[in-house]
Amino acid sequence: MKKVEAVIRHFKLEEVKDALTEIGVQGMTVSEVRGFGRQKGHKEQYRGAEYTVDFLPKAKMEVIVPDDQVKAVVDTILESARTGQIGDGKIFVLPIEDIIRIRTGEAGDTAL
Repeated sequence: MKKVEAVIRHFKLEEVKDALTEIGVQGMTVSEVRGFGRQKGHKEQYRGAEYTVDFLPKAKMEVIVPDDQVKAVVDTILESARTGQIGDGKIFVLPIEDIIRIRTGEAGDTAL
């Protein structure tokens, strides 16, 4: 099992969620986060004063999938979250040792 974490533009969240649902992903966790990468934020003007926005709003989605579904999930996120501009986000793939469903006590793949 793998955990696929994607930090994406917040306005792409629904599109990515719908695309993942279409390929059979059954659950995900989404958080609103703030951060920056290479673009280091941007400058804005408000009432004549210029200020720097260091942390940009993003959406972080986490999906746990069996090993054989990882490539499809990553490809789907890449395709549906991409705008082609700086700040599109990142995808992280991490190993998961075990999963336990609290309600039933099921573990491993059956807990997915």
